[in-house]
Amino acid sequence: MAPRKIIIDTDPGQDDALAILLALGSPELEVLGITCVAGNVPLPLTIRNARLVCELAGRADMKIFAGCERPMVRDLVTAEAVHGETGLDGPNWDKPTMPVQEVHAVDWLVETLMAAEDGEITLCPVGPITNVAMAMVREPRIVGKIAEIVTMGGGFFVGGNTTPVAEFNVYVDPHAAAVMYRSGVPITTMPLDVTHKALMSPAWIESVREIGGEVGAKTAAMVSFYERYDLDRYGSRGGPLHDPATIAYLLRPELYGGKDVFVEVETQSELTMGMTVVDYWDRFGRPPNCRWISEVDSDGFFELIRERLANLPAGR
Repeated sequence: MAPRKIIIDTDPGQDDALAILLALGSPELEVLGITCVAGNVPLPLTIRNARLVCELAGRADMKIFAGCERPMVRDLVTAEAVHGETGLDGPNWDKPTMPVQEVHAVDWLVETLMAAEDGEITLCPVGPITNVAMAMVREPRIVGKIAEIVTMGGGFFVGGNTTPVAEFNVYVDPHAAAVMYRSGVPITTMPLDVTHKALMSPAWIESVREIGGEVGAKTAAMVSFYERYDLDRYGSRGGPLHDPATIAYLLRPELYGGKDVFVEVETQSELTMGMTVVDYWDRFGRPPNCRWISEVDSDGFFELIRERLANLPAGR
């Protein structure tokens, strides 16, 4: 079977980095390109970080595109308190050397999708949805070209991690998320409801370190730095790895369980801005527009990540 063609839209971020590494270590997936957006840190740093991660994976040939430097409507909100000043704190990094493509990410998304067969490409946005929504607004015909969107964002049962009701990716650009959920594309969402059920353990982090090489050392350093925020904030036994859930779902959907629901995003109220309003019990009576994931085989998830990290050239 031919590999599944995907595009990763991202704002790295340590957990974004794990999503990229998981995808690049998986022969079932063909990553056509990586589009960067402002989010966890400003755009120049998310571009830098995507390049560093691809070089770590031994994939300096990967096409990386710079996208939107701010949300569609609101001012940019970043998350250095979580990810560090560079967005990828933890390891010691050299300067990346691989190039960035000259084409803007939104232009490339439109061009690539319009040249594809209907339903040929899956999009995996793991940051604010700005690039994807801007592409949809610019060229609505790309909607029919997208096989599926598998995204990390939102929360229902556990609320938000940026405000009491809003998860970071959606909060940063709620207007873009609203465009996505209204697009008609099949959407699978990996919200905080499921990512908070898969928590890193010290033993797992040590098993990643034991992979050896740069992949083992730098990945362990990244997640060790990253999880300190959730440990301090929630007092949990380990921190969640949010963004790799999107790639894990593509590889092993049997690890997950969820429900088809209608989702809308709040874009009017400052009190609840960015809230993912999930009609879990069908009170609106509207057709579902999303597969909302809420269950995960945590052990299987972490086993998969470690296995695929070890597949990478620098992890062998």
